[in-house]
Amino acid sequence: MDAGSTLKKLAALGTAQNRKVYVRHGVTGPVFGVSYADLGKLAQELRGQHELALELWASANHDARVLATMIADPRRLGARELGRWVKTLDNYVLTDAFAKLAARSPAGQDAAVKWLADSGEWVSTAGWSTLCWSLQAGTALEEAELRGHLRLIEKRIHSAKNRTRYAMNSALIGIGIGSPGLRAEALAAAERIGPVDVDHGATGCKTPDAAQYIRKVLGHRGKKKAAKKARATKR
Repeated sequence: MDAGSTLKKLAALGTAQNRKVYVRHGVTGPVFGVSYADLGKLAQELRGQHELALELWASANHDARVLATMIADPRRLGARELGRWVKTLDNYVLTDAFAKLAARSPAGQDAAVKWLADSGEWVSTAGWSTLCWSLQAGTALEEAELRGHLRLIEKRIHSAKNRTRYAMNSALIGIGIGSPGLRAEALAAAERIGPVDVDHGATGCKTPDAAQYIRKVLGHRGKKKAAKKARATKR
């Protein structure tokens, strides 16, 4: 399927209701309003078609760009391409989808470190979100580097731009959950930071309390581990 056919397919799958939902979540510009369920099905058909992903991103259509992040080959996304894509981000929905892809690119980690320091809301959000997705994927990151990120989060989170605050809070949670050696430091930092105010617009989304979220996830994991051990003992 070429770019033209894919765009026609996306247009046919879009709905007015979904367009309204995406607009409430900050999406601007061309958007068909395709559900994530339909995007996922289409991505299964087109997975790995990297050249198509590049064309879809160039279309500037929101749905096409989200699909591009789903089918692009992260191994073929170098620093230059990531740099071009990150500069075109304009909403948190697409930024998170992009960050998930960037976290799987060999160039993503180094690029993310540069993005963290960017003054723009979406580029800096992409940096913190890429870090968060890397932690969720179990990527090995140096504790010294993560400790530096913790200090930066604590110092700047309340003065950062709106969606950057949310991404920094997510990264804080990611460090607390994904880096056992820094867990106590992350929890202490989260307690000192306290509630993080993020404007979610006309949506029902909320910003999680980092300390509570970390403890909840770890508690759930502990219970699952204990249950698994108990089942193994009965055998």
